[in-house]
Amino acid sequence: MLHIYGVPVSVHTRKVIVAAIEKNLPYQLTAVVPVIPGNPPANWRTLSPTGLIPVLSDGDFTLADSTAICVYLERTHPTRPLYPADAKENAQVLWFEQYAGGTVFRNVVHPIFREVFVQPNVNKVPTDAAKVDAVLAGAAPEVFGYLESVAGDGFLVGPRMTMADVAVVSNLITFQYIGFELDASRYPKLKTLFERVIAQPAMRKAIQAEQGFVQSMGLNNQCVRSVLA
Repeated sequence: MLHIYGVPVSVHTRKVIVAAIEKNLPYQLTAVVPVIPGNPPANWRTLSPTGLIPVLSDGDFTLADSTAICVYLERTHPTRPLYPADAKENAQVLWFEQYAGGTVFRNVVHPIFREVFVQPNVNKVPTDAAKVDAVLAGAAPEVFGYLESVAGDGFLVGPRMTMADVAVVSNLITFQYIGFELDASRYPKLKTLFERVIAQPAMRKAIQAEQGFVQSMGLNNQCVRSVLA
């Protein structure tokens, strides 16, 4: 059985969980929250050289980094692929996955999550509203505007959900969990893509399974209520 270390509300851990579910792979989840002192296991820096989540253990094989993990699962379990066989489509998926994990997460989701959740709840430091406002006024419109421009009538790449959709929408879920809205009037195509992706069976199952963490962390799950019934 696969062993996943991380927390499911993490943008990156959720990617791995969705991939495992999509491929019908049993897994065990060990909750690891690196920002909480003393939470990670004693051998954490051996498991994760960067100290970041997620980490996957598959027997005696251990791998860190969500993209590396998802590609590993794709190669070892190619049924129900999340990466297309076509070279150009595969490259597009990798682009969106990198954009989501780099630009979307680094410039929007991570700095806001740190200010509104980690600082007051872990570091006992008040949220710096000016930093949050700067992200919402600067990076967020640029990032969401780009995603709006590439969202179409279906999925981001090809006729079915790929890791491009999983990676992008995972960021949008966490962005909204921490209390911010994906403005449907400003980004209608992106909002439609969001609703389409969270309704996919693997994503729906992952979202449903993470609700205990959502509630214990005091997050806002209004954005996914449509798939919780």
